[in-house]
Amino acid sequence: QLQLVESGGGLVQPGGSLRLSCAASGFTLDDYAIGWFRQAPGKEREGVSCASNSGGSTNYADSVKGRFTISRDNAKNTAYLQMNSLKPEDTAVYYCAHTRVCGSAWIDWGQGTQVTVSS
Repeated sequence: QLQLVESGGGLVQPGGSLRLSCAASGFTLDDYAIGWFRQAPGKEREGVSCASNSGGSTNYADSVKGRFTISRDNAKNTAYLQMNSLKPEDTAVYYCAHTRVCGSAWIDWGQGTQVTVSS
């Protein structure tokens, strides 16, 4: 069974950091690109970042550039999203998904992890 499971969300103060994890099972993660998305209440889901299967190519939404870093450890079949200098507007449910190539149709999604940035 193909599965992606996110973890690492929580409550953090503005300016703080969190690292989200996306653990894959049932398939080999290094065959796929990995993306992170988020959806805030009342808003559409937006793409945050994507990394190629090797991790050598990455892209970011303008709203998170310079603050978030996507990475992956294919040996652990896990991808990460390091989030620094968090802002209240980063509050959302964060999802990971996988695809063949960044920009193509997403194959499967995790269940999401809540990130709340508040003082």
